Amino acid sequence: MSGHSLLLASYVPGTSVVHRSPLWLKFLLVLGCGMASFLIADWAVAAGVLALMCGVFLLSGAGASRLVRAVRPLLPVLLAIGLFQWWQLGAPTAARIVLNVLVCVVAASILTATTPVQALLDGVASLAGPFRRFGADPERFALTIAIMLRSIPFIAGAYAGVRDSARARGLERNPRALVLPVFITTVAFARQTGEALAARGLGEADDLDD
Repeated sequence: MSGHSLLLASYVPGTSVVHRSPLWLKFLLVLGCGMASFLIADWAVAAGVLALMCGVFLLSGAGASRLVRAVRPLLPVLLAIGLFQWWQLGAPTAARIVLNVLVCVVAASILTATTPVQALLDGVASLAGPFRRFGADPERFALTIAIMLRSIPFIAGAYAGVRDSARARGLERNPRALVLPVFITTVAFARQTGEALAARGLGEADDLDD
């Protein structure tokens, strides 16, 4: 299945100062941008923060085209949100909301573009470590994130492939021609993933023993 760029940029090997920054600092960057999206009340400030985040992304050497590909799938949704908020609350508020969402997406893309997936998952497991005393399993939580990161591009690729096939047959407006093949492919993928986890001693059998 062909890969498809979704919301976040994939890892790009490099030796930039952003790549060499500690993982906790990148996590703080994402967390800070998420919190700032609730605190920033001026669209001009949000635009400035977005410009800064884009500058950090470019400093990493990941490339402007990769950032555009990461953000592009979100643009139709942001356009709809922006128009609705413009109608309800006015242009400044609409601009602030859209810009704040973009700030969060770019900040998260900085993290994913400069951090290998395994290092990212190890970091997630480490951050979840303190919750072990409450019965949480940090390794299983990291595994869940890994499966999600693998599954979303696969499902998006399945949909794109089915859509192209349906368009070639003149069935692009037929919901059944789009939904049913994607559903079957996704269920098959889920079964294969479950079997792979079970073969490694994870999954339902593990849960029953607990």
